[in-house]
Amino acid sequence: MARKDTEQYQSYEKDAFDNPPEGPVGVHRGNRPMIVRVTPFIIVLVAAVAAGVLFWSIFSGEAANMFNRRSEQTQTTAQTSQGSSSSSADESASGTASQSSQSATAGESTSAEGTPSQTPSASESAQSTPEESQQVNTNAQIAVINGTGVSGYANDRAGVLQNQGFTNVSAANPDATTVLPAQTVVYYQNEADLATAQQVANALGIATVEQSTSIGTPIQVVLMQ
Repeated sequence: MARKDTEQYQSYEKDAFDNPPEGPVGVHRGNRPMIVRVTPFIIVLVAAVAAGVLFWSIFSGEAANMFNRRSEQTQTTAQTSQGSSSSSADESASGTASQSSQSATAGESTSAEGTPSQTPSASESAQSTPEESQQVNTNAQIAVINGTGVSGYANDRAGVLQNQGFTNVSAANPDATTVLPAQTVVYYQNEADLATAQQVANALGIATVEQSTSIGTPIQVVLMQ
């Protein structure tokens, strides 16, 4: 027969394992402090807030940049449209002005062709005006009459004319037949002597030039005070 096991728990001597501590032992732990339990939630909350702020900053900056870019594109498009409109207006105005000038030129040409010119030709002018009246005759006979009573004044004026190129100049005092005018005057006999008389008046600084058929020389200068 098999031997009957008669050894029991009380048969062994007690050791350190026979007196376990009170309370949970091993994986069983007691209640942790409140700060320890709350700390993970605080960390998660702070991290979430930081992530939200960072996301908001990035998103708001990008949104602002996108808005600015759209505004710049809109302004550029508006300016381009304005420039195109101005160019079109300028081209239209230029075309209108060109058409107007062409029409005016065409009208003037038509008018010029349809209406004969009324301006006299050079040959007609030459025929109507004597050629002699257009020229200064420095060889014409010129008499300088001294009506001032100042001795030598007629000779002085005659010398001025000679220095101007007149070759046939004489000085004299008035005689009984000479009619003295109220002011200094240059007389000329014929229309052919008008240019010469005017040149004499310019040389002596005389303002009055008159025609007279009663003088004895082609040009007569009467000096008065």
